[in-house]
Amino acid sequence: MVDSGTDTGARMRVLVYSDKADTREQVRTAIGRRPAADVPKVEVVECATAPMVLRLLEETDPSQRIDVAIFDGEAAPVGGMGLCRQVKDEIYQCPPVLLLVGRRDDGWLATWSQAEQVVSHPIDPVALAGSLAELMRRRLTALSG
Repeated sequence: MVDSGTDTGARMRVLVYSDKADTREQVRTAIGRRPAADVPKVEVVECATAPMVLRLLEETDPSQRIDVAIFDGEAAPVGGMGLCRQVKDEIYQCPPVLLLVGRRDDGWLATWSQAEQVVSHPIDPVALAGSLAELMRRRLTALSG
């Protein structure tokens, strides 16, 4: 991965976890190819099951590393909030997680889950892209330091 947001070859891998294909598509559409001009392009990796999320986040090959994760808090049978808490506790150098919650009042649960950013359903494309871009900037800083 190249660190420059203006480099056409730069990419960051973003994992999108939801059991609902429609939610994954809404996220993909909302973030587009690049959520902000100052961050690299996004390569979306979609995932519908918690075991696959764990497998992807434990990947040791740098070219397959997940840079940022987006979890659907309403996913079933394993919800994104509980999964977020699990990966934050179990995955060494876990990437930042953006959590999609069903209601704004679920913010306290998102705090418990240790998610770095929260966006509520229905998905607001501007809010989602802005929150993702912020996490991407933080990840770039962490990886370069």
